[in-house]
Amino acid sequence: MQTPQKLPVAHAAKVGENTKKNGTHEAAVDGTADLMPFLMNYDDDMDAFDVIDALALGPYVRGDHQHARMKWINKVRKDASLVPADARILRTAEQGGQSALLAAGEHWMLQAIRWNSGNGRVRVSARTAELAETILKAATDNAEEPEPEDDDTVIDIGFWHMSMPRPNRLVRTIDIPKWADIRRNYASGVVGQLDSLMATRPDNISGRLLLLHGPPGTGKTTALRALANEWRSWCRMDCVLDPEVFFGDPGYLLQVALGDDDNDEDGHPRWQLLLIEDCDELIRGEAKQSTGQALSRLLNLTDGLLGQGRNLLIGLTTNEDLTRLHPAVIRPGRCLAQIEVGRFPYDEAVSWLGRPDGIASGGATLAELCALRSGEVPSAGYEELPTGAYL
Repeated sequence: MQTPQKLPVAHAAKVGENTKKNGTHEAAVDGTADLMPFLMNYDDDMDAFDVIDALALGPYVRGDHQHARMKWINKVRKDASLVPADARILRTAEQGGQSALLAAGEHWMLQAIRWNSGNGRVRVSARTAELAETILKAATDNAEEPEPEDDDTVIDIGFWHMSMPRPNRLVRTIDIPKWADIRRNYASGVVGQLDSLMATRPDNISGRLLLLHGPPGTGKTTALRALANEWRSWCRMDCVLDPEVFFGDPGYLLQVALGDDDNDEDGHPRWQLLLIEDCDELIRGEAKQSTGQALSRLLNLTDGLLGQGRNLLIGLTTNEDLTRLHPAVIRPGRCLAQIEVGRFPYDEAVSWLGRPDGIASGGATLAELCALRSGEVPSAGYEELPTGAYL
C-alpha cells in the first residue's frame, strides 16, 4: 500500500527571521523566502535520485542562490568526478549503472548525474553568476571523452526524445560505412543521385529538405549512415525518435532546431541534419487533415521564418510512393535531394548476387539479396509494412 508523506526539504525563512548563514543553509537575500516555502511530497514510488533532485533545487527555490547554470556532457569520462576538488559531498545514489551526487561549497550547490548511456549532466546554483560559472567549469573541464582520432568507421549521432519535463538528447556512437565501400549496393538508376548527395558541401546547398523514399529493405538508412561519414567535417546528424511529439510541442521543436550553435573543423558554423525516419503519416497527401499543424511546422523548418538563419537540413525517409506524398513537400526548390531508393532490376540483381537463383523477374531489394547470399529464402508476396528507425 502506498502511503503519501511530506518531507520538508528546505524551510523558507519567515519574516524577521535571522538571515545569517546557519550550517549549510543560507537565508534568502532577495526576500523571496517569504513567498516561496519549499516542501517536497514523497511516496513509495520515489527513490534516492528524486530526493537528490529536490535537495539540489532547494537553495535556488528559496532564493539563497539567485543564479543557476547547467551543462550536458556526452560520454562522461569514467575517471571524471564532476565536482570541484574542494567540494563537500552531501548525498550519493547509485542504481543500475546510473549515479547521482549532491555537493556543496561556500555559497554554491551542485548536482551531478551520470546515466547508464554514458552521458551526464551537471547543474549548479550559486549566489553570483560568476561563481556559478566558475564552479560549473571546474566540475566539467575535461569531463567528456575525446572523440577517437582518425577513426572514420564510427561517429556520434544524437537521438532526441521527450523525457519529461524536457527534451533529452542521447548521444550514441554508431558504425558507419564509407560510401565507396557500399556504392555497389544500389541500383544504377539511383547511384548517380547518391554520388551527388555524398559530394554536397555547404557552398552548393540548394533546398533544405532531403527526401529518401522507396520500399523497405532498399538501403535508405545505410545510405544515411554513409552520408553521416561523408559530411562529418561540416554537418552533425541528429535523429528525432518521437516526431509526433516533436512537431506537436513548439518548445521541443525550438530547443532542437534553435539549440546551441556548433562549429566545424575550420571554425565555421556547423550544419545540422535532423533526421526523421519512416514519416509516412507526416508527409502523405492527407497529412494536413490527419496531423494538424505537424506538416506546417515541418515545412516552416525548411524554408519558413523558423528556418531562416539556421544551418539546418531536414532528412526524411518514407516507404510511400512519390505520388502519394503531399505536393507541398516536393514542390520545386524545397528539396536538396529527392531520391527514390528502389529495387535492383533483375539483371543487376543477378550481377550483384552472382547467380539467378531465388531472384524474381521483378528484381530484388538489397535486403532480399543479402538474405539469398546467406542461404535464406525470401518470403514471396509479403505485405510491405513500416520498418521503424534503424540508427
